[in-house]
Amino acid sequence: MIVARHTAWVNHFPVPAMRTSCPAVPVPITAPSLSASHRWKVLAVGVAANASFSAAANGMPTTAVWLRSGYHLSNTELGVALGAMGLGVALTELPWGMATDRWGDRPVLLTGLLGTMLALLALLLWITPADGSVPPLWALAAGLAAVGVLGGSVNGASGRAVMRWFGAGERGFAMSIRQTAVPLGGGLGALILPSLASRHGFMPVFGALALVCALSAFLTWRWMHEPDSAAEAATGPHNASQGLSGVKPPPLRNRQVWRMVAAIGLLCVPQFAVLSYATVFLHDHGRLGLAAITAVMVALQMGAMVMRIWSGRHTDRRANRPAYLRGSALVALAAFILLGCIAWLEAPGWLLMAAVVLAGIAVSAWHGVAYTELATEAGGASAGTALGMANTAVYVGLFLTPVTLPHLLAASSWAVVWWTAGLVALAARPLFPKP
Repeated sequence: MIVARHTAWVNHFPVPAMRTSCPAVPVPITAPSLSASHRWKVLAVGVAANASFSAAANGMPTTAVWLRSGYHLSNTELGVALGAMGLGVALTELPWGMATDRWGDRPVLLTGLLGTMLALLALLLWITPADGSVPPLWALAAGLAAVGVLGGSVNGASGRAVMRWFGAGERGFAMSIRQTAVPLGGGLGALILPSLASRHGFMPVFGALALVCALSAFLTWRWMHEPDSAAEAATGPHNASQGLSGVKPPPLRNRQVWRMVAAIGLLCVPQFAVLSYATVFLHDHGRLGLAAITAVMVALQMGAMVMRIWSGRHTDRRANRPAYLRGSALVALAAFILLGCIAWLEAPGWLLMAAVVLAGIAVSAWHGVAYTELATEAGGASAGTALGMANTAVYVGLFLTPVTLPHLLAASSWAVVWWTAGLVALAARPLFPKP
């Protein structure tokens, strides 16, 4: 009678502690499957966390025209403001990743999301134009940098969680779904933030971003947990937390990891060129209005989402991640050469719009595949550090690209800007592993 009741209680609450404290009671056969099914909730948390930060990191640049006018900025000053968030992330990505490997995904995500919310609220309250008063550039840049410092936590922590909860046969697909959060957040930002900025100023912009961070923090508190041994076993023999017998050096001493980090950072530069200055390009060069610019940026982000999911599933089935990544650099090169030619020929607005969307999608489809390959190379116990290294390189690019691009534009033309971006994409190709 007592054993029966105790077994029923275990079946109702299949927690890992019961397996060690009561070894005489058989572990219910349903416990591993129930634990393994929780991975989809973990993935949902990763998507929500990344989307909420991406809405700021990739959504704010879509307000560039109104940021420039609202804060009385030149193009060069605009580049400093837009790059500040990327600098904040770049400075802290690696420490966040190492903290994740040491203390786990849940505390790092909660700390980062709640801190990001507070930084956005500070921008809302003290660093927005109001009653004829315009905050100085240094205050705006410092506020956006603080958002980057705290929001950078979402990348390594959520990526490590996905690698630990999903098996080798679906890891690329899961990581690509997580990476769709970047264009998803950017797309939602492009859909909502320019309208808010143009009609109501930047107080509702920062308020909306703070709200989505709060919602993501709640989901993290509710669903983000470390996998128990049964859940990790359920992901298959090639789980990311296994195979760490010391054969591979730590990420900071792994040459292949560093090569992939450099490749990821380089291939993000043309992406940030589009995300940071496509709205300015379409407004100044193409003479397009708010509706057309918003449509372009939303279409770009939605197309990137679709292609990231497809690329993850495609490379999982064919086991061809290195070949896919090297091919992605060539596709990006071709897309930016085309965009530069169309800009040089001063083509009509609809053709400019199509070329921007094509280039943006071409240079955004590879992310989930690259992060999966990188985390696999590093091993699950060090995935947070490796992803932190990659995101440091990525956000160094997010800082340098908008700061450098105005100077290149002033010395040349939009066509040269886009052709240069294509050449940077080509430089990433030999750094990815050979098939």
